[in-house]
Formats: sequence, C-alpha cells, structure tokens
Amino acid sequence: MTNNKVLSVLKKNAMLIVLVLVYIFFTATTSGQMFQPMNFNALITQNAYVFVLAAGMLMCMLTGGNIDLSCGSFVCFLGAVGGILMMVKQINPGVTILLMLLVGVVYGVVLGYLIAYINVPPWIATLAGYLAFRGWGTALLSANSTTGSISLAAQKGFLAVFSGKVFPTAVGKTNTVCLIVGVIACVVVVVTSFMSRAAKVKKGYEAESVLALLVKCILSVAVIMLFAYKLSLAGGLPTVLIWVVAIVLIYHFITSNTVLGRYFYTIGGNAEATRLSGVDTKKIMFMAYLNMAVLTSITTFIVDARFQAANSQAGTYYEMDAIAACVVGGVSAYGGAGNVFGMVVGATLIGVINLGMSIMGVDANWQKVVKGIVLLAAVVFDILAEKKTGKA
Repeated sequence: MTNNKVLSVLKKNAMLIVLVLVYIFFTATTSGQMFQPMNFNALITQNAYVFVLAAGMLMCMLTGGNIDLSCGSFVCFLGAVGGILMMVKQINPGVTILLMLLVGVVYGVVLGYLIAYINVPPWIATLAGYLAFRGWGTALLSANSTTGSISLAAQKGFLAVFSGKVFPTAVGKTNTVCLIVGVIACVVVVVTSFMSRAAKVKKGYEAESVLALLVKCILSVAVIMLFAYKLSLAGGLPTVLIWVVAIVLIYHFITSNTVLGRYFYTIGGNAEATRLSGVDTKKIMFMAYLNMAVLTSITTFIVDARFQAANSQAGTYYEMDAIAACVVGGVSAYGGAGNVFGMVVGATLIGVINLGMSIMGVDANWQKVVKGIVLLAAVVFDILAEKKTGKA
C-alpha cells in the first residue's frame, strides 16, 4: 500500500520534478543566466504560443488522442491576412482583429464539420491545412511585400495589447504593480486551495492532508513571488502573461467544473458508450476543433505582436510544440486523461528547454533532437508507470 502511494505521488508529480531538475541544469550550465530577470520575461514572451495552442490541443486530444497539425501553418496564413489588412489595406487594428477572428471561426467551422460530420480522420483534415495554409500564407506575403514579411511596427496599439507591459518601468527598477499582482495571485491560490479541500471534506471525498496542502501552498507562493519579483526587474508584467493566465484559468474551469468538460473526457474514454448515453459526440468533436481554431487566432495576435511583423516563418513547428507540451504534461495519447495543470507543466518544460538551449547556443537541429527525446521519454514513462501501478 505504501509502495502504491509512493508510485502514485511520483507519477503525479514526475514532470514537475523533471521541470525543476532541467531548470537547475540550465541555470548551472549557463552560469546563472537562466535566473536573470530578462530570461524570466523571455520564458513567458517567447513561449506564450505554446501555452495557448496547448490549451486547444488538450481539448482535441481528450476526445480520443486527436490532434491538429494545421495550427502552426494557420498562424502563418492568418498573420499574413492580418498584416495585409492593417498595413496594405490600412484597416483599423480593432476591426482587423475582429476580421481575423472571423476567419478563424470560419476555418474552425469547416474543419470541425469535416471531422465530426463527414468523418474525415482528424490527422488527414489537419494535414491538408498544414500544407495548404503555409503555402497560401507565404504566397500572400510574397505578393504584398518584396521581403516576404510585412512590418507591424507602426501599429503601436496592437503591439501594446499583445506584447507590451502593464505600467512599464525601466529595466532593473522594481515595478510595484508587478509585485502587487503577485501578492494578489498568492492570496487567490491559497484561499481557493483551502476552499477546494474544505468542499471535498464536506462532501465526503478523499482530500489531501492539511500539512500536504500547506506545503503545496508555500511552494506555490514562493514560485509566484519569484516570478513577480523577476518580472518587476525586467520592466513589468507582460500583457501576454495576462492572456496566457486568463486562457489557462478558463480552460481549467471548463475541464474541471462543467458538464461540457466532462463530455470531452468521456468521449475519449469510450465514445460509443458516451453516444449511447445520449451525448451528441459529433457536436463535442465539432466544438473541439472550432475551439482550436479560435485559440490559434489568438496565438496569431501574440506571435505577430512579438515579432512586430507578419512573416512566412511564423508558426513553424508550433503544432509539434503544442502536442509535445500536452503529452509531456500527462495528457493521454489515447484520449480521456489529462488536465490543464499538467499541460502548463509540459508547456513550461518545453519553454525552459527552448530558452536554455538558445542561451547555450545549441544548434536548432539539436534542439529538435532533445525535444523529441523528452517527448518519447515522457510517453514511455507514462506507459511503464501505468503498468507498474496496475501490477501493484
């Protein structure tokens, strides 16, 4: 029984432990550069796309291990559309954002219909988008610029919303607003954690001990305040972090506290049984891909604002990073298992690997090798842990 508990704890927190060890490794091998304030900022701004896309990929994978191979290429295409509308056609950025969202919704409707109602296999339907949108986006950019890239540097409002900072200050000077936000976040985490435990106890559900919860809260507060302090020295709270946190919280609520969220899990566990119980499984599948397209649209805003340009290389391999973040974070490759917290851990691990190897000057090709090994190792560990737990 004790061995079972140990295995359960290790399995539940394995990737979190790996994340800490990998971060320590890169901090040591980069002579502490990973611990610099600007690299805390870079960890968020450079990898925000992973968190947003992985939230959508999570919903797709829950339905039975399905994925979206087209999201990276769609970022390229939609970015090209946005760049042309804002800079070539001189359309207001606010209107452009709405039009880009509309294009994303239309694509999500078409893709969801093909997969859910025409029964086109998801990997085939999205592979078609992977090929078509990259070519279409590149063609649009080539036809409207001499360099294959459209600068968005003049769109200050757009850049401020998706890549700016909240009440920015000079780098190296403590940003008070950032620290206040950090304290508020700590209070929210602690209060909601104890309220959640109290609700479980009241309903007679199994709940972790007060000591375990207290330790978890202390560690969470320490991490939040460390990030808040480092970001305060890096110029302030990045607006993209607000987008990421909002999306993560929304999807955590959906998957944990709504009937719709439970449907995604039950379809992945047994689609036929779910259908026979009266759930419209086609509608759920349709919603998964419509949702993915909307989040891909938001990712496009973030990516274009970060690079201050729409270019043909935007979105390259983004779909792979999103899938890797989910799988590394414990989302089952067969569907029906996984959660937003695990996805966040997986996305953070991918981000730490990206940033750490970039600081070390590791060749981009070797970075892909490392991420491939991490992905495979995560899947193998998950399978072996399941077998071990089953035998015990």
